[in-house]
Amino acid sequence: MGRIFVIELEGRTYKCKFCKVHFALADDLVSKAFHCRRGKAYLFSNAVNINMGASEERLMLSGMHTVADVYCCSCGQIVGWKYEAAHEKSQKYKEGKYVLERGRIIDGLETEFYIDAHPMSDTEDV
Repeated sequence: MGRIFVIELEGRTYKCKFCKVHFALADDLVSKAFHCRRGKAYLFSNAVNINMGASEERLMLSGMHTVADVYCCSCGQIVGWKYEAAHEKSQKYKEGKYVLERGRIIDGLETEFYIDAHPMSDTEDV
């Protein structure tokens, strides 16, 4: 199959929950107010290390859109979709942007700072 080349992003990143490949910078986060079938989702202006599925028409809560599913280039998990086109004028701001499902990504800061943390009680000596 060949070697997979991935882009390592600098700064605060969002990563694949399954294989930890970088997807997007926190600076590219547009909105945390999106939803998908499996729960919350985030809208990003840019994403890397992804493979795109075929474009299709999909009826969403905000109307009809042309979207393509987005997969992790490393582990192949579906992680969200890209808005190719919006059919309603009020939804045009989504075009070219990526929705990543919150349950399939992790925040780089959370994993870096809390990996070794363990709960302490008030009675433990510090």
